[in-house]
Amino acid sequence: MLKTTATLAFLIVALPAAAQSVSGTVTKVDEAQGKLTINHGPIKNLDMDGMTMVFKAGDAAMLKGLKAGEKIKFDADRVNGQLTVTKLQKSK
Repeated sequence: MLKTTATLAFLIVALPAAAQSVSGTVTKVDEAQGKLTINHGPIKNLDMDGMTMVFKAGDAAMLKGLKAGEKIKFDADRVNGQLTVTKLQKSK
């Protein structure tokens, strides 16, 4: 039992912070480069304050029909060294 508890405690500490959905507003979409610019709130798992910045789209399909000015909720993470939107949903 003690070994299981110690292992579980190690895993909780060792695992990176899970991505959490962040609210933002799209300011630019660059389908040709597979990127989008988002004005967003703090992104805790990346230890990032709210700001406007460029992200790579994890999947080019995310950018289809997306326009500047749209409100979104998204998850972001560091993928192969690049800040990447891993999940995106238009807000209502």
